[in-house]
Amino acid sequence: MAKPAPRLSPQQTQSVIATAFEDVPPYNKVLLMHGIGHGELVALLKRELTPAAYKLWAARAKTSKGPTKKATWPHGR
Repeated sequence: MAKPAPRLSPQQTQSVIATAFEDVPPYNKVLLMHGIGHGELVALLKRELTPAAYKLWAARAKTSKGPTKKATWPHGR
């Protein structure tokens, strides 16, 4: 079960939302910058965004891929 969304000030909330929308994939940078994990971020965005904006973000987050690991010798080129 997902953790409840953290209670943040309006400025902190706007900062988290802006970070989530600009980062691809969105979870890594939010966790590093704000200390909010995947479940908490989803709960926060569901609470703060309109349903249409949340669907847009969720679709974008679902299609984004994480950084790929570059193959190094001797395991690949």
